[in-house]
Amino acid sequence: MPNRFLTLAAPIGLALLAPLAAQPAHAAQTPPTAAPANPAAGVYAELAAEADRRAGDPDFDYRLGIAALDAGHYGEAVIALQRVLAVQPGNAPARAELARAYAMAGDIDTARQEFATVVDDPSLPDPVRQRFTGFVRQFDRQIGGGGSDVSGFLDVRAGYDDNINAATDLTTIVIPLFSFLGPGTLGPGAVARGDEYYEIQGGVSGVTAIGRQDRLFASALGNWRDNVDSRAFDQAALTGTAGYAHSFANRDVVSLSGQVQKFWLGHDGYRTSYGVIGQYTKPLAGGRALTLSAQWNRFDYDGAPLRDADRYAVGVGYVTRTLAAGVSGGKEETRRQVGDAESNWFAGANIGGEFPVAARVALVAGAAFDLRRYDQPDALFLTRRKDERVDLTAGVKVALTDALFFQPRATWSRNWSNIALYDYERWTVSAGLRLEF
Repeated sequence: MPNRFLTLAAPIGLALLAPLAAQPAHAAQTPPTAAPANPAAGVYAELAAEADRRAGDPDFDYRLGIAALDAGHYGEAVIALQRVLAVQPGNAPARAELARAYAMAGDIDTARQEFATVVDDPSLPDPVRQRFTGFVRQFDRQIGGGGSDVSGFLDVRAGYDDNINAATDLTTIVIPLFSFLGPGTLGPGAVARGDEYYEIQGGVSGVTAIGRQDRLFASALGNWRDNVDSRAFDQAALTGTAGYAHSFANRDVVSLSGQVQKFWLGHDGYRTSYGVIGQYTKPLAGGRALTLSAQWNRFDYDGAPLRDADRYAVGVGYVTRTLAAGVSGGKEETRRQVGDAESNWFAGANIGGEFPVAARVALVAGAAFDLRRYDQPDALFLTRRKDERVDLTAGVKVALTDALFFQPRATWSRNWSNIALYDYERWTVSAGLRLEF
């Protein structure tokens, strides 16, 4: 029997890197009648034609097992190599090939056991032993769920916003309830105003495996925006999320998480929200995926209890390596009937992407649409509010290093409303640096 230890390590390593995580344990064998997909198929076909006559010969079964494995017939490879070991239980090269066959078929538990047995063989050369020991550790990580990972980002930017308070550019409005008084002059806070600003955003997220198919995850996100001359419209937010995700054998993922957020406006508490998010993700070929989600949030407004509400939403998303799109809709219902003029039905759609145009340069673009229909007439304007809003974003992402990016960006928003007080247009331009880790 030729010693294949010195030539086993490289092909086994290459074979294990991708298929192990991608294929379930019940991966199907290639049908015997399938057209040859690679040159090894011809060798396998020649040997398979002799199997009825020569099966049981360890040397023949060894060659048949390797040929079947190289041709993608993992089941036949396992059977042939098991025949070898039935006659020669100490045949370490055959056991290593059997471990590779189990690994390629997706049965990493058995593959790990077989490799561990090979590692204990005293005739194994040290370099090959080290490589096989690495395979065992790799299997242990996969069996344990993949370990833990932490990532995050920090984004600092400055720019100009021509409507920091998202207000109308009208200075007078006729309020139907007081129409007999004629047009009323709006206060400074109710009229669009522009200002320079700087903004800091940062976040960190982590995931840890608690089993082969189960993970816990958590994230924290913070945002601070300071307007140079308009303290009353400075904004800040903190958001925390934690949850559990389960991966099925077909690679679909279901997750359930809880989320809490605190939002400040003008350096004073404005709103606290908390809720639950459920999501189902269906991976597709080519790095694409479909997502289905459902979400409930409770909003508690500081000093404005009539606006306290429950929000229910469902959504469908589609993502690729460069593009993300989604549609969503739902209901926001105030918890007190007297505040029902704030209750509304909503629907939205969004699409965005990052498109490489050079080795270290990408174009970034996005668009979103939001529609809202309110339940009851506004107390002052005596009509049910109807809003439609469009948001557009365009920018450039330049990689200064592998982790640091320069990002100039422009945004435009337009909210159409049947109530003039809420009808507005808004532009922002900014530039910043983003660090990812």
